[in-house]
Amino acid sequence: MHKDRENRSPHILNTSANLLGFCFIVLTSVKISKLEESSFIDEGAALAIIIFMSSCLLSFLAMRSQAKNALKMERSADILFLCGLIILFITTVLIGFNLIH
Repeated sequence: MHKDRENRSPHILNTSANLLGFCFIVLTSVKISKLEESSFIDEGAALAIIIFMSSCLLSFLAMRSQAKNALKMERSADILFLCGLIILFITTVLIGFNLIH
């Protein structure tokens, strides 16, 4: 890794793990409340769980690796994290629209 570049892997790992827990709460609450659009919300939350878990794994491996692959793993974790945020945003919008009706 470059010495002048800040290591983002610990931040990605911490935030992805927190959002992973949030996704589990969303998935559980949707199952309990039996919302009309629960199919889309369930699938979105499940997809976000998989993406955030992958981001956690890649950021952890990037922190532990001394190889040149560490930067690629960190970038992949960063991209997955952003994708997870977008999916989580769409899922929460669906929950919001479902609760308004």
